[in-house]
Amino acid sequence: MSWPAVGRLIAGPYAKPAAFGLALLPLLGLVAGVATNTLGPNPAEALIRSTGDWTLRLLCATLAVTPLRLWTGWTALARLRRMLGLFTFFYALLHFACFAWLDMGLDLQAIVQDIPKRPFILVGTLALLLMLPLAATSFNAAIRQLGSRRWQALHRLVHASALLALLHFFWMRSGKNDFAEWSVYAAVLAVLLGDRLRRRWRAARPAAR
Repeated sequence: MSWPAVGRLIAGPYAKPAAFGLALLPLLGLVAGVATNTLGPNPAEALIRSTGDWTLRLLCATLAVTPLRLWTGWTALARLRRMLGLFTFFYALLHFACFAWLDMGLDLQAIVQDIPKRPFILVGTLALLLMLPLAATSFNAAIRQLGSRRWQALHRLVHASALLALLHFFWMRSGKNDFAEWSVYAAVLAVLLGDRLRRRWRAARPAAR
């Protein structure tokens, strides 16, 4: 398929429903795994890890929308960014809910006491809390109320959330001394955030003159 043809496909009426369905597939797979008891010897750990993995993957996909749009000229990609961001928050909530339920038995007092004791849970919780105002203001009414400049400034919190999520994953894997998968996410985020910094630096150069 040619480059322009891909762009037309993304701009077509089926792109959003297709992206929505693809983003739901991991959840459907986990539900099917629970129903058929095929999540392995430790289903609770599988649910916690899988929802965390998909949070990171969708976070990377969300951050990749603008660079891909600029590199490829597929301007219609911007239509998918909000949905990907909301799915990122959705899987982050599922990740925390699985931890709170399957690991802590929904004991609120134990959860509150446990979060500051374990650094990787603390930074993961902070990453989720930073996503909360982004999800809450992801709608057109919020953009109008805040104004474009303040809305954009607020949504730069996604970069801090991404770094905290990466640190959360690093500390989680450090116990097993397994950094292979973490390195992939770190490389992807380094490219995406590096491109963001490069574009901001280039935009600021004329003003500096």
